[in-house]
Amino acid sequence: MRLRDKTAVVTGAARGLGRACAVAFAAEGADLALVDVAADLPGVPYPMGTGSQLAHTAALCRERGASVLVRRLDVRDAAGVDALTADVVDRYGRLDVLVNNAGIAAPSGAAVHDIAEDDWRLMLDVNLNGAWRVLKSVAPVMVGQRSGSIVNVSSTAGVVGYRNFAAYVAAKHGLVGLTKAAALDLAPLKVRVNALCPGSVRDGAWVEGRMLAAIAGSLGVPREGHEEVFVRDQPTNSLVEPEDVASAALWLASDESRHVTGSVITVDGGFTGR
Repeated sequence: MRLRDKTAVVTGAARGLGRACAVAFAAEGADLALVDVAADLPGVPYPMGTGSQLAHTAALCRERGASVLVRRLDVRDAAGVDALTADVVDRYGRLDVLVNNAGIAAPSGAAVHDIAEDDWRLMLDVNLNGAWRVLKSVAPVMVGQRSGSIVNVSSTAGVVGYRNFAAYVAAKHGLVGLTKAAALDLAPLKVRVNALCPGSVRDGAWVEGRMLAAIAGSLGVPREGHEEVFVRDQPTNSLVEPEDVASAALWLASDESRHVTGSVITVDGGFTGR
């Protein structure tokens, strides 16, 4: 029970890595605030998580003994983010962990000089500015406690470049930079900030993932057999599983990593080690 008596906020919790992290945290004793926009976003060319998927994540966590607060929230809404933080503290009395996971994979698939300004703005406002808004909101609570762990979910796109994904790459590189700067700001105040950089993660059925399929669509890769295309670039000859990423997030959230801050940890089957 590595997170017993801790409260964690997980954004993008309706499905995918957010669900995997939430369930892993619940199994280790955490109480949870599960956050997701739970609606399609104009400009994003694939279906987002739904309210029913968010409710299912909550049910999975409650089955493991967690107390769960559920909020439908767009991380671009600063006032809504602050209201969430206040609700978490009001209900649980503390806020120990943030998994900053909410994000989008598209609109992508265009060369840098062909990206529409609205598409560029949307990608950065969700993936980078949104993460900053949530971090900015919860950090004062953690500073007041003199304890806390923030896990920013970046990507291998936060450490290397990808063709035709300039906006996504810029946002995820920015998230790594935000992580390092925030870690230095908050280290004297006993709050840790680390970045987790998953590689090609299987869209596991139990987490109802869509990210890898969305990336494949932006690259023009047919959905049928798209996993094999990504596996070809993996030194381990296999995709990363959602549980692998959740396990890394759990370690960063727990006191086992109490001397780890400002770190960028890849869970990518060796992809960035080449």
